[in-house]
Formats: sequence, structure tokens, C-alpha cells
Amino acid sequence: MGESKENLAAFLELRNVDVARGERVVLHGVNLNIRTGEHVAILGPNGCGKSTLILAMTCQLYPIVRPGMRVRIFGRERWDLTELRRHFGVVGAGPMGSELPGERTAVTSGLDVVTAGFFSASTLWPNLHVTEEMRARAWEALQRIEATHLAAQLVGAMSAGEKRRILIARALVHRPQQLLLDEPSNALDLAAQRELRETLRGLAREGTGLVMVTHHLGDILPEIERIILMRGGRIVADGPREQLLTEAKLSGLFHTPVRIGRDAEWLHSW
Repeated sequence: MGESKENLAAFLELRNVDVARGERVVLHGVNLNIRTGEHVAILGPNGCGKSTLILAMTCQLYPIVRPGMRVRIFGRERWDLTELRRHFGVVGAGPMGSELPGERTAVTSGLDVVTAGFFSASTLWPNLHVTEEMRARAWEALQRIEATHLAAQLVGAMSAGEKRRILIARALVHRPQQLLLDEPSNALDLAAQRELRETLRGLAREGTGLVMVTHHLGDILPEIERIILMRGGRIVADGPREQLLTEAKLSGLFHTPVRIGRDAEWLHSW
């Protein structure tokens, strides 16, 4: 990929970052470092700025330029976005994510959607030149998450869980070092949530770094050891899961009494 190990040692460095959406400043004074390969969960109530932070990480939103502000991704402050997307994968929120084809969904196969990840496209449009290597890499990505049975299936006929697996495979075609997931279990039933979490555990064990945005404790995999708490567009805590995933901390974060249950390695809340 052309980058030195030194440059790739730090996935993300944010210093004094403010981000606006329209006329409103959504992120305030964010300072954050994430190492390449690190597993991190970003937790907070709806509207706290979690998804905006992901958009800033992926250069879909740009910070307000102010003295002392700095954004570095894999050691660089400037990137060609097509090149940057080869280093990390992104899986959006919602039942279909943000990158599945719209009007072409009914006639697009799972393998085509995954292959389209090479072009940052939602589907394989006629003008795109697809090589045999791309097809092989797309098949490899489906194999990594045990989803080759979805290769020939039309996306329009897939369940929400199957669509989410296709989006994960699409994000893996470049063999990225870091995977960013925004509310990964949204709109999934219990069986699909379990399958998704086991898939993500496998990727974590293989060495793919995970940065997960969520407000569900059940999404926080046992492999995730670092927790970032957000409220009101600010990072209010950053540290080990044992210190931050407590009833007192989460009750304060969500402004409601939170009880935490533990089942083997997993947590759940009510």
C-alpha cells in the first residue's frame, strides 16, 4: 500500500477538533488518538456526536480550521480520498447502511456489491472495469466472514442481517487495517445480532482493528478493551472498559438509572 510502518502505527490523531453540521457546531474540542489495530468502542446517547465523529474520521466532514487544530490519519494530514479508503473500511448505520444500491438493489448480487467496494461505488455500473483479481478479492472477503452463500443472492431479497454482512465484506475488499462501524446492530433481530458479533470477533482475532460507535452495551465485544464516552459533542471519558463500563458511569452518561448484567464475556443493560 506504499505506506511505511511508522506512518501506519497511528490510525488517527485529532487535536482540538470542532466540527459543524450546517450552522451548528456538533463536536467541540475533540482530542483523540487511536492506534492501528486497536479495538475501541465509542459509547453515548443519541445526538451526542458519535456518528459525526465517524464522519470526521473518514473525511466526510471537515473540522473548523482554527489555530492548534490538527487531523492526522495514518500519519498524514492530506489524503486522496480514494487512496485513503484502501486503508480502512466503513460500515454505516441503518438496515441497509449508506452504501447499498438504491433502485438497482433488486438486480444486484451480493458479490457485485462487495466488488463495487473497489470503486467506492454502490453497484457495478457498466463503465467500471472489473478485473479477475477484484472478483477473487471480493470472494475472499465473503469467505472471511463466512458469507459466500450470499454471493449470488440478490440484495433486494436479503434480510437486514445479510445486508449488514455484505456491507462488512464490501468494507474488507482492500484488506483494511481498521474497520469503522456505526451502530452495527441497528435493525437486526437477535439471531442476526449474534451472527454479526461473532463475525466481528473473528475479524478482531485476525488483527483487523475495530472502531465501533454504539449505544448498545451488547455490541461491545469482549475483544474491545478501550471505551470512549461522549455527551454533548465532547469526549467526557476515555479509558479501560473495566473503569468506564460501570452502572455509575453509564447512569451519568445517559441521565437515567442503568443496570448492567454479565453473561460470561458479554454485557447487557436495562
